[in-house]
Amino acid sequence: MPTMADVARSAGVSVATVSHVLNGTRPVLPHARQAVLDAVDALAYTPNTLARSLVTSRTRSIGLAVSAISNPYFTEILQGVEAAALEAGYSLLIADPHDDPAHERKVVQLLHERRVDGVIIAPSAHPHDLVAYLGRHAVPAVFLDRVLPAGDHAAGGPAPDRAPFDQVCAENTGPTADLVGHLTGLGHRRIGLIAGLPGLSTTEERVAGYRQALATAGLAFDEDLVVSGHSESAGAERATAALLSLPAPPTALVTANNAMTIGALRTLRERSLAVPDDIALCCFDDFAWADLFSPRLTAIAQPGREIGARAVRVLLERLAAPGRPTRTVRLPCAFVHRTSCGCPERRDGDAGRPPAGTGGTTEPSAPLERGTAS
Repeated sequence: MPTMADVARSAGVSVATVSHVLNGTRPVLPHARQAVLDAVDALAYTPNTLARSLVTSRTRSIGLAVSAISNPYFTEILQGVEAAALEAGYSLLIADPHDDPAHERKVVQLLHERRVDGVIIAPSAHPHDLVAYLGRHAVPAVFLDRVLPAGDHAAGGPAPDRAPFDQVCAENTGPTADLVGHLTGLGHRRIGLIAGLPGLSTTEERVAGYRQALATAGLAFDEDLVVSGHSESAGAERATAALLSLPAPPTALVTANNAMTIGALRTLRERSLAVPDDIALCCFDDFAWADLFSPRLTAIAQPGREIGARAVRVLLERLAAPGRPTRTVRLPCAFVHRTSCGCPERRDGDAGRPPAGTGGTTEPSAPLERGTAS
């Protein structure tokens, strides 16, 4: 098996130059760099990752901990993480925390013990043990999709006005307000919200967007119209049934993720209720087959792949500059206007635009970066 010294002799350069080319640790003159790459190809040289990690204290690996990897949204995030990690020369170790705080803490510890250079995590609703572990062991980490508020930090962590770790997520409040505002613009006055798992930042922010749109429309908030579907299909079935059993049931529903959309549709079918003739439906999370439903689902599309890729880039920036202030990056969503809201089919050029005066965004805004979580 050829060694780095063999590559150096073949290329006519020093072993240090070969190391700089392969590890990207220092600029190398173009002709020398090309000579090294040609020698690597000719000799079929494969770097000894284990030996390199012993010297550099880096394994060029990233740990990813996300729950419900089968969820289409998290599948898109995984694809983004994997592509960005591979492009940067990093391998990926994946674990499923199952949204359970104790298991979450355990799998992140296992990833840390495998000497990953950093971790990317979609935290549970109660990640206090996780935050304490990461802080105690100074593990470079990026929180994904769900964020922690400023001040929620372990002892010895950052200032109370700053999030404890870098975070990358989608905008939630404004896009949810767009969905609800679209429905109020169509004349709906009783709009049910099937909310996610209590305690998650995504749940809280989407409920805030729902309330914001009601206030904008001059409608009173009715707590009976907000029922938790616990971010899962079965929970959404129960939540939909509860909303439909109210003395004055809603005339429209907003579901707060794609799994709960499926559960809501199942209950509506069991009740022989047609969408949108009997009840309008809008959902947070677009997915590949949303356009195949009849009617086609009006939805908020999150940039899952870009969230995953951005999380990798933020983590690599953290590894390069450990002392930099933490930041929260929020990426825009897109309003995908179809027909489940009760609007007629529109021309292809208008497919992404809600009708004038009914609320909703027509195109995504620019990404936002903040020094503190919001």
